[in-house]
Amino acid sequence: MRLAFFGDVVGKSGRDGLSDHLPALKRDLKLDFVVVNAENAAGGFGITENTANDLFMAGADCLTLGNHSWDQREALTYIVREPRLIRPLNYPRLMDAPGAGANLFETHSGKQVLVMNVLGRVHMDPMDDPFSAVEKELAACPLGMAADAVIVDMHCEATSEKMAMGHFCDGRASLVVGTHTHVPTADCQILPGGTAYQTDAGGCCDYDSVIGNDKEEPLRRFTTRISGGRYTPASGPATVCGVYVETDDRTGLATRVEPIRVGGRLTQTIPAV
Repeated sequence: MRLAFFGDVVGKSGRDGLSDHLPALKRDLKLDFVVVNAENAAGGFGITENTANDLFMAGADCLTLGNHSWDQREALTYIVREPRLIRPLNYPRLMDAPGAGANLFETHSGKQVLVMNVLGRVHMDPMDDPFSAVEKELAACPLGMAADAVIVDMHCEATSEKMAMGHFCDGRASLVVGTHTHVPTADCQILPGGTAYQTDAGGCCDYDSVIGNDKEEPLRRFTTRISGGRYTPASGPATVCGVYVETDDRTGLATRVEPIRVGGRLTQTIPAV
C-alpha cells in the first residue's frame, strides 16, 4: 500500500495548502490512504465540522487530533457523529472522552488500515500511559492479520518519547510518526523491525511564523514575558509537510519512507514514484 501522513494543519493557511496540493499528491503518488493531524485546523485551536469538511474534501481519509482536541466545543458532539475523526487514545478512564482513539478503516481496494492517536506525557497534560494504550490496540488488531497497515500518531512534546514509541511499535506498525511541534525532522527511516518512523511530520502552515503562528505575539512573550493577546495563525502560503510510506502487501511493514514538503517557504521535496 501507499500511505501518507501530514502534520499539524494550522488555521486557514494550512487548510488552503492541503486543498491546493493534496489532490495532486494523491494522484501522482497513487496514495491508498491519507491521514492528517488537524487539531489546530480551526483558527489555530481545535477543529470544527466545517474545517474538518475542508480537509476531507481536499482528500484526507482520516483526521487525528491532540492536546487541542476540545478547544472548539462543537468537537465534543461532532466526533460522536464522525468516525473519521480520531482523538487521543489515552484520556484518563474516568473522563469518558467522546469519540474513539483508534479506528479501522477500509480503503477503496478493500485493505484495512488501523489508525490510532495518542498523547505523550513529558511536558504535557497528565494522561494515562500511552504505551499501554497502544499495546492494547496493537494486540487487538495485529498488523498482517487483522490490519493491512497500522499508523500511530504520537502527539507529544519530547523527541525522546516519540522515538521510544517508534521502537516500542517496531515490527508491529507500518508507521509511527510524531506530531505537535510543527517542525519537520530530518530522521525519516525504517527501524530494524520494519516500521517507518519520523520524529515529527512538521506542520502544514506558513513557515514565516513561530510554529505556524504570527510572529509578533510569541516574540512579545519571549522577550517581555507579557501577553499581548491570543496567538493567531500566520496567513502566508503554507508549506505542506508530511511523510510518504510504501508497505509490503503481505506483512504490512514499510519498504520505503520519504518526507513530503511542497509549497510555501521550505525546500520542496516530493517523492519520485
